[in-house]
Amino acid sequence: MADEEFRDAALAAIYDALDPDRGDLDAYVGAVGEFGARSVLDVGCGTGVFALLLAERGVEVVALDPAEASLAVARGKPGAGRVRWIHGDATALPRLRVDAATMTANVAQAIARPGDWHNTLRGVHAALRPGGRLIFETRDPAGRAWREWNRDASRSVTDVPGVGAVESWVQLLDVNGPLVTFLWSYVFVADGRTLTSRSTLRFRQRDEIEADLTAHGYVVEDVRDAPDRPGREFVFVARRP
Repeated sequence: MADEEFRDAALAAIYDALDPDRGDLDAYVGAVGEFGARSVLDVGCGTGVFALLLAERGVEVVALDPAEASLAVARGKPGAGRVRWIHGDATALPRLRVDAATMTANVAQAIARPGDWHNTLRGVHAALRPGGRLIFETRDPAGRAWREWNRDASRSVTDVPGVGAVESWVQLLDVNGPLVTFLWSYVFVADGRTLTSRSTLRFRQRDEIEADLTAHGYVVEDVRDAPDRPGREFVFVARRP
């Protein structure tokens, strides 16, 4: 199930305004071009920012997400008619043969349950054409990114058009082995309403991910650095033979 920030309509509506800098997607746009992909499956598409970037460039995009509220935001954007939006996870995919599949913005870590993770890798593999590639990122556990997830470091106030000021911050709740749980809080200043979103991410080791990919029939072609976050992320490129 998607976290509240994606499935709550009020939070989904402000998601883009609270995270307007999507320079992290440049590397994915570049990879789609690098591999000559003309069709892409965007897993965990959220509010559709990446899917629409590709569609603007003439790429055929299938965008998948389990949060209907996020998809509603995506479907309301200019150019949304160029994208095929699907509500669900990788087990709900129709028959596809895409050139590439992506999981941007640490979507892979949000698939925290082992069964869900393996089902995702299996479903994406079936959707790729032979020679197609899965491209995704995940934080390097060695960086212990969660140490920065506290109110003092994350607090911000954003003026959201049509909504007004929204104060937001994150609070670390628990670190249990590879699982990190945290809570986002959002205060709508105009009416004092507070909404929260609890999330758990799985921080997988590089060799664990490589083993999972191999077990599901992929060939790991490359493990790259995220150009906008050097030394903090693994970016995997895995091919279906």
